Order: sequence, then C-alpha cells, then structure tokens
Amino acid sequence: MDLTETQTADQLLRTLVLILDLCGTFAFALSGAMAGVRRRLDIFGVLVLSFAASTFGGITRDLLIGAVPPAALEDWRYLAVSLAAGLLCFFWSSLIEKLRNPVRMLDAMGLALFAVAGTEKALAFGLSPVMAALLGMLTGIGGGVARDVLLAEIPAVLRSDLYAVAALAGAAFVVGGSLLHLPLIITTLGGGLVCFGLRVIAIRRGWRLPIARESNPPTSLDG
Repeated sequence: MDLTETQTADQLLRTLVLILDLCGTFAFALSGAMAGVRRRLDIFGVLVLSFAASTFGGITRDLLIGAVPPAALEDWRYLAVSLAAGLLCFFWSSLIEKLRNPVRMLDAMGLALFAVAGTEKALAFGLSPVMAALLGMLTGIGGGVARDVLLAEIPAVLRSDLYAVAALAGAAFVVGGSLLHLPLIITTLGGGLVCFGLRVIAIRRGWRLPIARESNPPTSLDG
C-alpha cells in the first residue's frame, strides 16, 4: 500500500469514527434526555443529562488513549448534537414516547455505535486487539453509566442484564474483522448489529447474567 492509499484509508477511518461518534452521541443524548423528562427534571437538568450521557464514554476513551483534548470537548458538533437531542426530548417527548421502550432502544443504539467507534479508534491508535475490544466496551457503557449515576440509579451494566457483554461482543467482532483484514464497512456494520441485536434480544427475552446470592439469607425477627 503506497503513501496515498494509506492516507486515504486513514482519512476514511477518521471520517467513519466521527460519523459513528455523532450518531452514538445523538442516540445516547436522546436516551439521557428521555430519562430526565421521565424524572420531571427542568430544561437545564435535561440538557445536562443529555450531554453527560452522550459524551462520557467518548471522553473516557480519548483520555485513556491519549487523544487529548477529547473530541467531545474540542469539536462543537458533539455539543450541538447533544443539545439538539435534549431540546427535542424536552419539547416533543410525547412523539418519542410512542416508541416501545424508547429509552432502552435508544440506549441499545448508542451502545452499539459507541462500542464500534471506540474499538475502531483504539485500533487506529495502535492498541492491541484485546485492549481495543475492552476500550470499545468501555466507550459503549460509559454513557449509560453516567446517565444512571446522575439519576441516582444502579447502572444498567451492574444489574445483571446483557449490557457490557453485548458491547464486548460487538467490539470483539470489529477486532476479529480487523485481524482478518475484512473490509471496514463489514466489520463496522457487523459489530454494530451484533451488539444491538444481542442487547435487544436480551431486553425482549429477559436474558440475564447469574446474580450473586446470599449464602445465609437474613431471618425474620418476628418468628
């Protein structure tokens, strides 16, 4: 591959990561904003929640790989997309509520998009396949964790349903495709579909990971 082809491939990868990042930002911003609307936050609270939920994963990823300042803080488009999504939910939440489980579906979309984008960017920065997959998973789950923590809820990733596992599966698909030198579009779409599909199926069928059980359940004092 000559210099021109290498530069073209790098530019394509950067463009793809940006598109995936912005789409994931929009999806997670909608998810965060809708959660805020359901909790009856004011407009400032909704916008803060939409921005935090949509950028936390990407900011964490960029800090860990040394891509500073993080893209979400350097590029105005991330802020614009998250605020637009927050305003959309605040003023027209009834339209989004017509979807079935809108917060969960939007969360699954954001999870898939960020997991793929995080993995692709980690690979572009020279991380090993295993670390790239783990960083892709972290990118995917970061937004949901930030949203749940701000709402004083136990993060979904810790509630035993297939959340981080779905992100890791999508990231692993991207890494595998990269090792096999598959076309970028195939690894990207495939990884996103694996993550989104696994997450949606887990929601619909109630798939859960094993949960910890107490060895000695507390007994009633009334007996």
